[in-house]
Amino acid sequence: MTVHANVRKHVQVAQDVENNADEEVPVRIVDKHVGNKIRERRVLLGYTQQQMANLIGVTYQQAHKYERGINRISAGRLYSIASALNVPINYFFEGLEPTGTTETSTRQRMCLEMARNFSLIENERYQDALSHLARALRNPVAE
Repeated sequence: MTVHANVRKHVQVAQDVENNADEEVPVRIVDKHVGNKIRERRVLLGYTQQQMANLIGVTYQQAHKYERGINRISAGRLYSIASALNVPINYFFEGLEPTGTTETSTRQRMCLEMARNFSLIENERYQDALSHLARALRNPVAE
């Protein structure tokens, strides 16, 4: 291979990488969305990241990277995550929009935390009381 052919080859590779950079933005959004849905379900079930990692057979660090959308999740791993979290695979893609952010808002996190804590209350009467309180606060009486 001549020097010029070698240079042309490297220029073509650089152009291909540059062209694919635009295509990867939506892929990263999907990865983050799926990671957020994993975290949302894990928190709702009351699992720690370590417990989740043990359920799917990876390290804590790997589970963390999945939730943050840093590492891609293979189809087989997504299947095992869905099984561990007792949801269908399409659950992770619900609410995915072509544009916009997928970050969990502070309000969403608070709601998830409330749902998790509510599910951990063992006394049904306490659950009923809390449910009635939430309904009362939702519709305050006009003064």
